Amino acid sequence: MSLLQDLGAQLRAAADGLPTGEVAAAMNKLRSAAELLRWVQEESSQDIGVVRIGHATEHTENAAAALRACEDAIERYLAVLGIGATPGAAPGQEWRTALRRETDQPRPEQPTDAPQKPEALGPWWQQRVAKLTGEAPSSEQAGKTGEPGDTSELLRRVAAGVRAGDRARLGRELHGVNASTGLGLSAVTPAVLHRLAGDLLGHDPRPEDVPRLRTAAEGRVKALLPGTEPHVLETLLDRICRVPVQQQQQKRGDQPAGHPADTAVTASVLTGVLLARLGRDAGTLDPSTPEPVRPRPEQAEDKK
Repeated sequence: MSLLQDLGAQLRAAADGLPTGEVAAAMNKLRSAAELLRWVQEESSQDIGVVRIGHATEHTENAAAALRACEDAIERYLAVLGIGATPGAAPGQEWRTALRRETDQPRPEQPTDAPQKPEALGPWWQQRVAKLTGEAPSSEQAGKTGEPGDTSELLRRVAAGVRAGDRARLGRELHGVNASTGLGLSAVTPAVLHRLAGDLLGHDPRPEDVPRLRTAAEGRVKALLPGTEPHVLETLLDRICRVPVQQQQQKRGDQPAGHPADTAVTASVLTGVLLARLGRDAGTLDPSTPEPVRPRPEQAEDKK
């Protein structure tokens, strides 16, 4: 190996070792927590930490931007040296980090005497799912808060139902989990959606791509979620395309915070819709699967 090749290998190893995926996953969890807190604060005059978690989210977003800038700088330097990345090579792998099974992820240690309390707020998640999907829970699920589960596995099951165009199946999958598992969809979907949208467009999503993605997804999302509000999908598309936060706020105006379940459910359905557009099945969301080949834009948009 030449000195130049050795330098390139070291630089690639340094880029691969950057915790981009972990920071992105943390950022998405903070965003979903902030949405939940904002919704709760609509019913309370007390300070419940929205401002503090907002500051934490801002710091994490800055860290994620700095990591992406570092990766881009390394790629540009390698290109100048004539040993840039292979065309068509896999871009960032944040989506894999987000979809790691919860059992595989490190968890903070809990005191041995910590009580394991079940949810005590009633089946509010199921009630919201019924409103969004138009599908009531089955007789076995009615009145229950659902079971805990793996959010990544839930996303794959929801995406499979969406690809099949089966709204009843979609409702059953969402009714069958508890609120904690369902709300986790808000944290695991952003990186996945960004990657799928990029594959559909043929390039990383940009603010000007929002109308194209809206055209590709709006009709099917509405058909599967007749109870969802248009602004929920619009906000998701803005985030996928990394529309500046100020522009997003200007579009929303003084609109109150939406229900946190709406974002989680709509994001999971949008994931299935984009998979269908790409001609992929839900199994490709398993982080252990080989990297899908990014098609050319005209090929991607022809797939249903």
